[in-house]
Amino acid sequence: MENQEIQILLVEDNKSDAALTIRALKKHNLANNLVHLIDGAQAIDFIFGKGEFSSRDPEIKPKVIFLDIKMPKISGLEVLRIIKADERTKRIPVVMMTSSNEERDIMESHQLGVNSYVVKPLGFANFSKTIAELGFYWLAVNNAPRQ
Repeated sequence: MENQEIQILLVEDNKSDAALTIRALKKHNLANNLVHLIDGAQAIDFIFGKGEFSSRDPEIKPKVIFLDIKMPKISGLEVLRIIKADERTKRIPVVMMTSSNEERDIMESHQLGVNSYVVKPLGFANFSKTIAELGFYWLAVNNAPRQ
């Protein structure tokens, strides 16, 4: 998938949440061309084609980024800040998916340009339903400008 279209870039360090997310998306045929990364540093390298992803064409942008807020190395907020500050990447839709319902995280995410802020629901059924709805909306319903 080095230089193919990426539909969803999932940046999630929690293995259980990542597995549930991928499972919910696959169940609804929304996991084609999904890339899962485990921390913010990997996300930045992937998006900009650096480090271990230097062979990847950074002109091939994901249709949506599902981004956890609290991650090792570089936080989701810092990844969001970097993406939205760069002319090449600022139009990529970013959905902050987090367990944090803290007002300051919500405010900062929106000030940095997040496209959506979703608190991960508790319980497998609710989690799966929310993820499937997010995937469907961002891949099938939303009309985004061409990158």
